[in-house]
Amino acid sequence: MINKLKKHVRWMSALLVASLLFGCGNGKQKESDGLIRVDVSKSYPKKELILQDLFDIEYVPLETTDEFITTGNVRAVGEKIIVTKNNGRLDGDIFLFDRTTGKGILHFDHLGQGGEDYTNILEILLDEKQGEIFVNNHYSRKVVVYDLEGNFKRSWKHNSDTFYDQIGCFDEDYLICHDSGWEKSANESPEKRDYFMFISKQDGKTTSIPLLYDRKISQLVWSSEGKAMNYPRNKELFPYLGDWLLMETSSDTIFRIGKGLDLKPFIVRTPSVQEGREFLLYPGIYSNRYQFMQKVKMEYDFQTREGFPRTDIAYDKIENKVYEAVVYNGDFLEKMPMKLGVNIFILNIFNNEGVSFTETLYAPDLVEALNDGKLRGPLKEIASRLDEEDNPVILIAKYKK
Repeated sequence: MINKLKKHVRWMSALLVASLLFGCGNGKQKESDGLIRVDVSKSYPKKELILQDLFDIEYVPLETTDEFITTGNVRAVGEKIIVTKNNGRLDGDIFLFDRTTGKGILHFDHLGQGGEDYTNILEILLDEKQGEIFVNNHYSRKVVVYDLEGNFKRSWKHNSDTFYDQIGCFDEDYLICHDSGWEKSANESPEKRDYFMFISKQDGKTTSIPLLYDRKISQLVWSSEGKAMNYPRNKELFPYLGDWLLMETSSDTIFRIGKGLDLKPFIVRTPSVQEGREFLLYPGIYSNRYQFMQKVKMEYDFQTREGFPRTDIAYDKIENKVYEAVVYNGDFLEKMPMKLGVNIFILNIFNNEGVSFTETLYAPDLVEALNDGKLRGPLKEIASRLDEEDNPVILIAKYKK
């Protein structure tokens, strides 16, 4: 299976990239090919959108008990289960809540140095059908698998010289992963190789996903002394309904891959990143009408610790136009923009074909907004039952049918 997978993906990647180059030889691209095109050097007209027009919104207040106290960092959403952890990679608590009622189901903590433990939590994946939870423990460079009772099942090591910074469930047998592969110094050139891969859920064996490009473009920005670095922290591996978007920083094309293993071009940027990386274009959230993206300017001030200016962009599939977009939650009377482009520290993005993303709404903020008369709709009713010390309320954005 692994060899067939590798052969198929490599052949498809080469064929599609070659066809792109052939079709764009005169500098023009067909308007009927279904590709989204973004000129990152341009400024686009602004457009305001309301969250409830884009998604069906569900609010789940998490039960608060002595055992179930969580900051509500949602790591997975299934049909019946919500999985959360506390903020901070060195916190070992994992919580399972009922998706419908918000009641606590299970709490376990296997933080430790043993073979069945994890030393930190970077990501948690839920395979509800197989009854398994995957913990990406990148400090110890391994993935640990537990059942839904928190019992250890198996583990495997990361590949040598790789860093599994983003990982997701691809199908019943495989995970899909992005390897950040950072260069270790300002003088080191980033390595040209494959940075996406499939991982067997059973034994951790990997198969690379080849994406063709000229020279490797780093997403790291180094200080003038070469002693410090930073990077945008956007996702290169991004959910799209049941498929995945693959953003290679060195490529002008963001690809889409699904369970049929067809690797298809999806978004094309101009000017070419090979001509200069003033901006990087990252994929964002998908709705029934809009594909969101985020344009990031690759500059950072290490003295002020400010930088990476961001612009949220939305492609309107009906109008066939690109906008600079701002989205507001209609259940708040005061306009507070949401970043669907995407801010990974606020929104948690998923790929179970029903849920697009979640946002954690903290009880003290909701109680204050309620007292100030700034809430309406179902969120106002939920906030009226909250205490400031309660667990958060989870906003679940579901694709409209």
